[in-house]
Amino acid sequence: MASAETAGAGTGRTVTTDIPARLDRLPWSRWHWTIVVGLGTVWILDGLEVTVVGNIAGRLSEPGSGLAISSGQVTGVAAALYVAGACVGALFWGRLTDRYGRRKLFMITLAVYLAATALTAFSFEAWWFFLFRFLTGFGIGGEYAAINSAIDELIPSDYRGRVDLIINGSFWVGAVGGSLLSILALNTDLLAADLGWRLTFALGAVLALVILLVRRHVPESPRWLLIHGRDREAEEVVAGIEERIEAEKGAPLPAPHGEITIHQRRTVSFAEIGRTVFARYPKRAVLGFSLFIGQAFLYNAITFGFGAILTAFFQVPSGHTGYYFAVIAVGNFLGPLLLGRLFDTVGRRVMISSTYLLSGLLLFGTAWLFDRGTLDATTLTACWCAVLFFASAGASSAYLTVSEIFPMETRAMSIAFFYALGTAAGGISGPLLFADLTGTGEVGDTVLAFCIGAALMCAAGLVAAFLAVNAERRSLEDIATPLTAVPGKPGPAAQNGRPDVTPPSSSPA
Repeated sequence: MASAETAGAGTGRTVTTDIPARLDRLPWSRWHWTIVVGLGTVWILDGLEVTVVGNIAGRLSEPGSGLAISSGQVTGVAAALYVAGACVGALFWGRLTDRYGRRKLFMITLAVYLAATALTAFSFEAWWFFLFRFLTGFGIGGEYAAINSAIDELIPSDYRGRVDLIINGSFWVGAVGGSLLSILALNTDLLAADLGWRLTFALGAVLALVILLVRRHVPESPRWLLIHGRDREAEEVVAGIEERIEAEKGAPLPAPHGEITIHQRRTVSFAEIGRTVFARYPKRAVLGFSLFIGQAFLYNAITFGFGAILTAFFQVPSGHTGYYFAVIAVGNFLGPLLLGRLFDTVGRRVMISSTYLLSGLLLFGTAWLFDRGTLDATTLTACWCAVLFFASAGASSAYLTVSEIFPMETRAMSIAFFYALGTAAGGISGPLLFADLTGTGEVGDTVLAFCIGAALMCAAGLVAAFLAVNAERRSLEDIATPLTAVPGKPGPAAQNGRPDVTPPSSSPA
């Protein structure tokens, strides 16, 4: 329960509450599955969208497609605009998510994504296609900030790591679907050349509409409500969740342990966000930078030129590269699915550093085998699968990390900032570097591309080995004390017999 220690309504009050502890002690239930489906499945759409566009680029440039555009414009200009939209959207919506709430923003950002995707299907000129690719990215960038912050604040601490990893890794389920769907869409025996690609975008819009309907049942984060002076609403939300879960389990819930005292407020300035991330938590900022940059360059080293590599070195027909990509995408999803639980049991530091280091070392090994000429298309794809099995778990943990290691009031903006940084590095500097290397047709240049990605991934793994935060099975308020927490008041960890590791008056790493 929440109790006000000073009189008055709304913000400006000091409140002692056990709401975070009550959320964290909940057993897994059907209600939590509703959260996963309502919030997490949008990454499947993102994976489908990105993969389909890459695979249908050739069809769009053909006569009779109904759109006067070149393949280079689709994979170059349109892809860059999508990336730019995602970066701008993450920062724009991230700020609003921290200020106006998780629920309001994840409804708006999905609506933007839905509308932009649907309107892309009606493209009649290149400028229209470019505009709505940017707006699609603008919506999906906001989803990363709003969704990851909401999920981490609603999922119990014992399950937060695995759930976050699997949800972020579900991008690759969409990538598998996108690869197979593009094969169907490009089959002119089934669909006209000017219709098939349009239907793929229309399908994405329909799926987004279904997810939007499910999201209506997802509540606002009680943690956000509590800090923003709406503790009565927070109490109602948590009490409703507890009633549903008790009815499902047929037994009373265990008693919560721990309270936190906060001074409610509505907004946090950009200056305070900057001081928090870079002055109060400088080592954590370095960790976030390292994880996002490492995974961005590794993925570009492999995926940016994968089709060209298969075609140039192993004579795989361009129409068949989608099958190989589907196999790689399966490997990507299996990593978070099978390793996710270990992030909650073995621990964050061990798992983050080991997945980054293993993927980097395996890519070094792949580069060595490729240089020796001992690989064919099948064995190279198998090597990529092994690399990405670990890399995908590591990349997903980057989103988990920046979501849980900074205070509640800056959570969405922190996710947005590091996501925009990694996306820009991967979508701008990555392609500029790797396009020249993988496009030459020279074995040595492709080996160099692999080695650059592998080296940066290993470097990020070493940073994680020293700087990663042991956040497994801990309350978010324990990992990073809210900026609104009252100094000198015990937090959740202290009430459970552990010292609060990040008191507001200290300057933690």
